[in-house]
Amino acid sequence: MLSVTDLRVFYGESRVLNDISLTVASGQIVCLMGRNGMGKTTLLKTIMGLLKARQGTIVFNDKDITRMSPHLRARSGIGYVPQGRGIFPYLTIYEILLMGLEASPQRQHMADEIVEEIYGIFPVLKTMNKRMAGTLSGGQQQQLALGRALMSRPQMLLLDEPTEGIQPNIVQEIEHLIVRLRDERGIAVLLVEQFLDFAMGVTNHCYVIEKGKIVASGAPSELDQAVVREHLSV
Repeated sequence: MLSVTDLRVFYGESRVLNDISLTVASGQIVCLMGRNGMGKTTLLKTIMGLLKARQGTIVFNDKDITRMSPHLRARSGIGYVPQGRGIFPYLTIYEILLMGLEASPQRQHMADEIVEEIYGIFPVLKTMNKRMAGTLSGGQQQQLALGRALMSRPQMLLLDEPTEGIQPNIVQEIEHLIVRLRDERGIAVLLVEQFLDFAMGVTNHCYVIEKGKIVASGAPSELDQAVVREHLSV
């Protein structure tokens, strides 16, 4: 599904990612963990094409997308929910969901059908579909950001800190949703997360990043929890 090999990314002349390699198989949830400033968001942005790699390759569904533009990566089947959600506060829920179809113009004629599909996943959004997004709670905005990404019916989701600033009951809902998307739709997920219990509850495989390098990886049951917590501590 996704293969990242020997990826190097720089901000100016400062190296942020150093020979990063990871894989995400079809229908797999993979978590990238690490403290703030270690390169997690940079990696997701590079996979999405928002930042350019100076070295290395990114392959999605057996196609090299390393030099592909972000909108073509989205059309190839990658959905992205950024840290902070990227919600436009003065647009309605319905309008923001429709923005998700920009990645799949061939599905524009199915807009209302797909919106209803998203409302089925997030019923709370249907009850307030004409409200401006800026009036929603943090948890509702996160559901909206996920719904927007799912509008294009992606094969893979990149999720950057989906539990950040969200109340515990909504965190649990998001955890269940991610597992359902994997089990019922076969959607692969690359998840950036610092909430260890949440990450370990949903993931098939974990990578721990420290100063732009992968320092540990494996299935949750295989990882040394002391090492993981050491690299997640402030």
